[in-house]
Amino acid sequence: MPASLELDFGFPHSIPYSRLPLVCCLIAFILTFFVTRTIVRYIRRNAGSDAPRRWWQPRNISAGGGLHIHHVVIGVILVMVSGVTMVTLAVDGGVPEFTAASIFFGVGAALVLDEFALILHLSDVYWEEDGRASVDAVFVAVAVAGLLIMGFNPLSFFDIDIWQSDHSLEARTAVLLGAAVTLLLAVVVLLKGKVWTGLVGMFITPLLVVGAIRLSRPHAPWARWRYTSRPRKMHRALERERWLRRPVVQAKLWLQDAISGMPKFPDDATVDEQLDREIHAAPAPRDRIKQEIG
Repeated sequence: MPASLELDFGFPHSIPYSRLPLVCCLIAFILTFFVTRTIVRYIRRNAGSDAPRRWWQPRNISAGGGLHIHHVVIGVILVMVSGVTMVTLAVDGGVPEFTAASIFFGVGAALVLDEFALILHLSDVYWEEDGRASVDAVFVAVAVAGLLIMGFNPLSFFDIDIWQSDHSLEARTAVLLGAAVTLLLAVVVLLKGKVWTGLVGMFITPLLVVGAIRLSRPHAPWARWRYTSRPRKMHRALERERWLRRPVVQAKLWLQDAISGMPKFPDDATVDEQLDREIHAAPAPRDRIKQEIG
């Protein structure tokens, strides 16, 4: 068996052979997501056409009585079957078998996350504002899979040499304390509303330190507990959030519209409206409100 897969992207890089299932899963996930979005866009664009459909033209899947079957149903079935297959292969399965199962898992996961907003809202909001949650979920899944492929491990503190070579109580205690500090920093970052920093920081620990030190996002629980009685700090958090989020929101709106089938660069009014929707000060805790009233 080859020890690694040599990938030539203009710089020397290799991926361990054992990570082949994850690579194939990510590729299948991305391809399925974009193919699915393309097909759904085609069906929506031709929904009002009276022209007879050819056998090869995409169409909605329907059951008896006009029941529309969303592709999330197919995705759930594929995820369950491939998941059970990988659990079964965990004992005696090899990389090729895991790779085949992971491809079906990637296809199913893409179909499920493409309609994540439908599951979240229990309503068909695919083309509405709330439907953007599906695209956000896909971004998170791709980011996590990419970090895993690159070799980042959220549990890397258990893989360091001291844990493997030194079995003394002192060494194990030091490693566990380091793990506890890492998780504590992650909790602080998440309480500050920095989900992406917390997510990536579990793979790249210095990001957790930076995220824990910097200002909280103004709507986060941390700001609610610590900033509502400090208006100057809350104002700084709001100004900083608006300045940092503006280019992110512009890129996010453009990319989401492009994936959703309506590529256009958002105008300033649209960006300001989205910023007003996303950025707001956290309300004061109830006990503090009671004290002020009392």
